[in-house]
Amino acid sequence: MSLKHKIINIAVIAHVDAGKSTLVDAFLSQSGVFRENEVVKDCVMDSNDLEAERGITIYSKNCSINYKDYKINIVDTPGHSDFSSEVERVIKTVDTVILLVDASEGPMPQTRFVLQKSLEAGLRPILFINKIDKQDQRAEEVVDEVFDLFVDLNANDEQCEFPIIYGIAKQGIAKKELDDESTDLSPLFETITEHVEAYPDFDNEPLQLQVSALAYDDYVGRLGIGRVYKGTVKNGEQVSICKADGSVARGRITKLTAYEGLNQIEKSEAYSGDIVVVAGISDISIGETICNLDNPLPMEMIHIEEPTLSMNFLVNDSPFCGKSGKFVTTRHIKDRLDKELEVNVGLKVEPMDTTDGYRVSGRGELHLSILLENMRREGYEIGVSKPEVLMHKEDGKLLEPMERVIVNCPEVYSGTVINKLNLRKGLMESMSIEGDYVKIEFIAPTRGLLGYRSEFINDTRGEGTLVRSFERYEEHKGEIPGRSNGVLIAQGPGTTMGYALNALSERAQMFVDPGVDVYEGMIIGMNSRKDDMVVNPCKNKKLTNVRASGSDDAIKLQPARIFTLEEALEFIDDDELVEITPDAIRLRKRFLNENERLRYNKSRQSK
Repeated sequence: MSLKHKIINIAVIAHVDAGKSTLVDAFLSQSGVFRENEVVKDCVMDSNDLEAERGITIYSKNCSINYKDYKINIVDTPGHSDFSSEVERVIKTVDTVILLVDASEGPMPQTRFVLQKSLEAGLRPILFINKIDKQDQRAEEVVDEVFDLFVDLNANDEQCEFPIIYGIAKQGIAKKELDDESTDLSPLFETITEHVEAYPDFDNEPLQLQVSALAYDDYVGRLGIGRVYKGTVKNGEQVSICKADGSVARGRITKLTAYEGLNQIEKSEAYSGDIVVVAGISDISIGETICNLDNPLPMEMIHIEEPTLSMNFLVNDSPFCGKSGKFVTTRHIKDRLDKELEVNVGLKVEPMDTTDGYRVSGRGELHLSILLENMRREGYEIGVSKPEVLMHKEDGKLLEPMERVIVNCPEVYSGTVINKLNLRKGLMESMSIEGDYVKIEFIAPTRGLLGYRSEFINDTRGEGTLVRSFERYEEHKGEIPGRSNGVLIAQGPGTTMGYALNALSERAQMFVDPGVDVYEGMIIGMNSRKDDMVVNPCKNKKLTNVRASGSDDAIKLQPARIFTLEEALEFIDDDELVEITPDAIRLRKRFLNENERLRYNKSRQSK
């Protein structure tokens, strides 16, 4: 067998923050991808600004390394279940997965999600216990927990006999036993080549190249990324494309590239087993198969999970519209969403009845807020409505998405957390105590979890962690109570004054500091009661020439609560919007004028 044919494709799967991207960095540096004098940033695969800032992977990426006579293609996958459509497709293109688990945390909900997808695809994972240098590491226990998880997920006997590697991804160390003296990743490379057979040689069979990811290039247009399952593919050749609807189209490959290190290198021909990028087919989509011109052999389409959440992206009609953003019209928003649909398959965009916006559906709050954050940075201004959970109808029954929620919090706060999740129609499945902390598992409706995260942080004084992932659809759980506090609404335009905010802060939590420009209908704080209150935050003290002792002391204000984008989307109610601009995130009422709001509320009550 020739050198070029020993190809193994692997995916690194794990929970957020377990060290996937760090491990891939170590792979690359130890296989000589970087020059000796090259400056390499951490998490080199997280190329998008947002990924680097948040320390999470959003889009799966590819790179390759050479080890002895093997070419190993590595796919780095997202750990968040919001990007599950990315994970599912990646699993189809690989020969094995490295399951990365933190030596002290053990398996987490998203570990369960990505592992389940791998086992269903028949892959035999390799377990990598990371961060064994932590003081609270409990590697042996974690191995047992992972084994239990495999059994839980109905793994077969072969899958349950997984090789185990212990390591420290940050230092690029892997060991077969905990007390081995190893200084590099060789034991992991050896395990991969022993445990996984190289992809068989199907070069002489008819071509089958299935597209599992999309990219976009401003010069050559849409790119299809996928694995050559059978046959060979040549640059410039005429091909047939088996579409999702069963039809067959024709096209020509104008550019063919494969991964070497982190770069894409142009190729004249690629062989079975390799992952390639093809250009020239403008309407190529996920799951479609590229075949020989006269021999179309479609592969089974890739199933992409349905969206679970939707929001309305509206034109920003606030008085501050256009102050900081360049793109403010419906046309601009439509063009940007169309561009996003080229590569983001988990997304769905529908026009609304009115002409001022679009209904955008995705896999979760994070999925949609990442898109909004990217748009904001590119200079867009948008008004966004409260996220809505998408229901399913089946056999005349209304079904809603349920999520598995794992809470870790100090024992003293556990009563409050259990109480709040019960109110939100959560059902407790298990509870265990580890030291001063309690670990609680719930199954709760997505609807009930919207807006809960910030409340949870307050209830646990910031010491609790809450992890969610989609579990299944169940029958509708009935009415769930919403936000119990009203808001403070600015009466008119102006600049906020410390004097007015000081008076208001006695009965409300403020969202603005002094010296901030506001407009009529803007939300500036949260009331301690359940009613909304219209106030004047711009009122200043009347100046007189009589000085009273004691009352003219400096005002001491509590700092205002500043929202992140996700927190703002969780906080708002049905009649409110988040105004997103490049320089600010503001909360506002949908109807800015008080009389219009009264009319709207009356019409809702009469329905």
